[in-house]
Amino acid sequence: MISQSNVKVTIILTERGLTISGTRITLYDVMDYVKSQYPAKFIQGLFELTDEQINAALSYIEINRDAVEVEYAQIVRETEELQVYCAIPVKVRFSEIAMNESRVPV
Repeated sequence: MISQSNVKVTIILTERGLTISGTRITLYDVMDYVKSQYPAKFIQGLFELTDEQINAALSYIEINRDAVEVEYAQIVRETEELQVYCAIPVKVRFSEIAMNESRVPV
């Protein structure tokens, strides 16, 4: 990991959403673990964050709790909708394969 001691860690808005600067890790990634009550040190280790990065993320979440919760709920909803959308064609295709396999004489 690159030392970021000379770089101010901030939370920035990217096309992926609220993101820890210098990473591709969104606050929504962190929120999954915050909502499940994982300790900060666990989250920090999981995402290989510096002390400054995890502190910036957790502080931002705490200070802006209501707004982050609304955005997080929207992200979760969109992810679930996408999973349902993607799962249906897979189930249909697997059913077609199973039907074809049962028709093939052995």
